[in-house]
Amino acid sequence: MKFKHIFLIVCVAFPLLWGTSSCSDSFLDEKMYSSYGPEVGDMNAKLIGLHRQFAAIWGWSGRQGFVGCWQVGTDIGSPGDTEGVEVPFYRYQELNAENGAVNFLWEKLYEIINSANQIISALGEEGNAAEKGEAMFFRAYAYNMLVTLWGKVPLVTESTTVPKTDYVREEIARIDELIESDLTYAIANLPAVGQTRTENRINKDIARQMAGEAYLRMGMRDASYFKKAEDAVTPIITEGKYKLIEERYGKFLTEGGDYYSDMFRWGNQRRAQGNTEGIWIFQMEYNRDVNGGTIDNPQQRRNWVPGFHKYAGMVNADSIGGRGNGRLRLSNFVKYGLFENGDIRNSNYNIRRQLYYNRPGYEESFGVDANGFRVELNQGVRNVTVHTGDPVIPAKDDSLAVNYPHPTKWGGYDPSDDFGYALVKDWPLMRLGETYLLRAEARFRQSNNQGAADDINVLRNRAFKAYRTSSGNTDAGKVTVAQIDIDFILDERVRELIAEENRRMTLVRTNTLKDRIALNGDKVPGAPDNKVITGFQDFHALLPVPLTEIQLNNGAKLEQNPGYN
Repeated sequence: MKFKHIFLIVCVAFPLLWGTSSCSDSFLDEKMYSSYGPEVGDMNAKLIGLHRQFAAIWGWSGRQGFVGCWQVGTDIGSPGDTEGVEVPFYRYQELNAENGAVNFLWEKLYEIINSANQIISALGEEGNAAEKGEAMFFRAYAYNMLVTLWGKVPLVTESTTVPKTDYVREEIARIDELIESDLTYAIANLPAVGQTRTENRINKDIARQMAGEAYLRMGMRDASYFKKAEDAVTPIITEGKYKLIEERYGKFLTEGGDYYSDMFRWGNQRRAQGNTEGIWIFQMEYNRDVNGGTIDNPQQRRNWVPGFHKYAGMVNADSIGGRGNGRLRLSNFVKYGLFENGDIRNSNYNIRRQLYYNRPGYEESFGVDANGFRVELNQGVRNVTVHTGDPVIPAKDDSLAVNYPHPTKWGGYDPSDDFGYALVKDWPLMRLGETYLLRAEARFRQSNNQGAADDINVLRNRAFKAYRTSSGNTDAGKVTVAQIDIDFILDERVRELIAEENRRMTLVRTNTLKDRIALNGDKVPGAPDNKVITGFQDFHALLPVPLTEIQLNNGAKLEQNPGYN
């Protein structure tokens, strides 16, 4: 396997992770803060390396479609202007062991494991427990993702410094023992929120949330884990350190928006900026303070935001998400019928369905057909003239990549990068909204549907708060016990977590990928049965083991997942 030594990051690239500034008043002191100085062996630097390796996965730009692989070909995602690597994730007949996304993720997760193993080994029994817990968290994170997406995988608990070619796949239950052990240690020894070295370091609630998700997966083979999942996340809710956002806050109070959208605006995302709901917000924004400080060039915005820059009347701006490429579209299942009237999560600030021309002085005339789509001026069509501030009138084909309803959570505009190649805003990874959903699922699995409804109604009370006031309907959005089932919970996860959760992992974890694909319903002319998603068979729920790993592992047989050649 392609295990590599941990990549130590210089303090200039990660000032907030270090807990120092990139330029210190005491820079002439003997103590060096560069990784080239005497502190090169510092454990803190190695832990920062784990954060860097995590960012290197989800910030990969070499294949811009990578982040779309975990959404497209599910119930919520259909292809837009595809880059290529994501195509086999909706044309499943093309998914094989040589896919670039499959190979990349496998390799990078094992790099995290190898680096974590180095740290854990170096700390030993007497080392700093909080540092060890942070490394164990990342190891558990990597193994949980591997087991969820691949099933049985090699179990490696010691760092490798020489080539090894006799890996075998370990039983899931054995790997889960390590995940549980790592997360138990991390929860017991990591600092509480607000007490970490810097705001973006791993705290015990991040480990609790990770445990809740992992235990829900484990519960599908051993039901005793459902209670463990509930117990893991309950302290996040009950200890009073987080609060759902129910009022507007932050930098954009003079601009259009609502209390839900405020959480995802650039400059509003961190606890220090007023986000009382954030549990793990991965900080990327500060990297613009130094030249080349980003982790590659993250592509989340280019995937989620349509390519409306192609309109003559549009100028890139933060309020409309910056420059996207429209590589990923929401399915008709999400766009039409999933949200109830009055749900703030479906406001135009959160699922943008209407754009407005915003180029100063813009004016253009064109034709509009009987269906309201833009066409060339010719006899028999209605002629219109549009100006800045008018609603955008799309052409029929714009719905594929240029203009369609889209979530706004990854939008952001950097004036120093008008072309919009890199996303430099923070990443929302864990928040209190999902905590309630994890506990609701754990309660449902234990036949406590009332408890599940109570948790979901906490979120729906927030989502329908403004509508209840304006409409006078105090029960708007309230879910009943009779409505609770796994499909309702999965639907609610879409409403609350669209563009945040790894949807493919959620559906694989709950054994619902096949059934939920059927909800997508999107069609494209010329495809088999005119369906966007084609070729899915039961074995596609798990990914293929990368072919290169099998070929290089000539000292033992590294088995392929059934169904893949």
